[in-house]
Amino acid sequence: MNVITRFAPSPTGYIHIGNVRSAIYPYLFARQNDGKMILRIEDTDRERYVEGATDLIEDTLKWLGLDWDEGPIVGGDHGPYFQSERLEIYHRWARKLIESGRAYADPTPAEKIDEYRRECTEKKVPFLYRNFRPTETPEWEPGIPLRFKAEPKDYNWTDAVMGDMHTGPEVLDDIILIKKDGYPTYNFAHIVDDAEMGVTHIMRGVEYLSSTPNYLAIYEALGLEHPVFVSLPHILAPTGNKKLGKRDGAKSVTEYRDDGVLPEAMLNYLVSLGWNDGTEQEIYTKEELIDKFSLDKIQTSGARYDETKLYWMNGQWIRRIFDEQGCSALYDRTEGFWPEVAMNSSEDYRKKVLAIIYDRLKVLADLREMTRYFFEEPKLDLDMLVNNKFLKKMSESELESLLKATVAKLTAVSDWTADNLQNALNELLAETDKKPAELFSLIRIAVSFAPFSPALNLTLEVLGRETSLARLNTVARSI
Repeated sequence: MNVITRFAPSPTGYIHIGNVRSAIYPYLFARQNDGKMILRIEDTDRERYVEGATDLIEDTLKWLGLDWDEGPIVGGDHGPYFQSERLEIYHRWARKLIESGRAYADPTPAEKIDEYRRECTEKKVPFLYRNFRPTETPEWEPGIPLRFKAEPKDYNWTDAVMGDMHTGPEVLDDIILIKKDGYPTYNFAHIVDDAEMGVTHIMRGVEYLSSTPNYLAIYEALGLEHPVFVSLPHILAPTGNKKLGKRDGAKSVTEYRDDGVLPEAMLNYLVSLGWNDGTEQEIYTKEELIDKFSLDKIQTSGARYDETKLYWMNGQWIRRIFDEQGCSALYDRTEGFWPEVAMNSSEDYRKKVLAIIYDRLKVLADLREMTRYFFEEPKLDLDMLVNNKFLKKMSESELESLLKATVAKLTAVSDWTADNLQNALNELLAETDKKPAELFSLIRIAVSFAPFSPALNLTLEVLGRETSLARLNTVARSI
């Protein structure tokens, strides 16, 4: 089989986590099978259309490295790739159904349909429009809704994730194919598009499973073989009891990118939400995912969204890039994430700071606060000293004495390197008879006034002799 998958988002706002995963799985499957992935923009819901949303979709896919083979920008043999530009195609297919007696124009006013619904509610029976089908209908033309004429029957099919499925005739109904405005519904448009574009595998959320019998009826009425259905489990809210939504605090992919989440980490994490290759491995490159991905490893149950896990994974990727590709490779990713004052320093100095701080980063935006004291004088906060759990038992005179001893010891270091500084600090420990947590906490706070910092000898080395000694003296005089 020549595998063709598709990602078909609606441009109705920002692209969220669930949308993106629905692009990743088709991409991996297509690449693994030397097939194609099509990007199709389903913009027939004109009331919810958001200007600029398509650009955001394309930008997000590019950022994640999910290149498409056909679609906007790249073109292809099956365009147009915006549904709003394919109306003639949908109308042509609709007329096939009209000619075969499987679709009819329905001018029934909305108020009358609401009346039918109330009637069913009062009788406590399911509302099925086919039970209220008009006996006489006009010739169809745009401006009148077009409905499918259902022929209720059992349907059996196999879903690549959910297995063998069965439904009875009670779920079949006369669904709308073309709306009053002339635009098709999703129920009809995606069937026509997938057929015209040769799509072999449809990967979408499990919420579409209940509509599949109606889709099968339309495929059958059009004389089409249906593609392979691949129902993806829900991404669940952190509570685990419902589908993840905007109200659950999930940010857009763009917001995560702006926070400094790397595309490798986002791709890696989203694949893991609903798929596992059966091993303990958690960190995968895109190439590894393409190699290992398989439909039979997609879970049938929902996967809980865990932002903490995403940030942990991002930290792992930050370290991996630094360790495997070097400081310059990671530095190239940090543009826009440094505190503004850092731009007054040299690139070489910023790289030195990055080299000692990178393994503490969860997101690149952490650089703004975690590195500020390397570029400007920190605000003197003596409360941080007296409230520190290792220092609060010491008197002010003892703290002052320790700082002066530190200045004297470090002043004697002729070659200001991390190794020499560590030797001097170790000697100072012995001379003052203090524990590392006590002495080093005092020095760290005095030079940074930050909640935490990299290894003390590395921090001092990067800050330099003049700055380090000046800050130690300032705090000693201020106590």
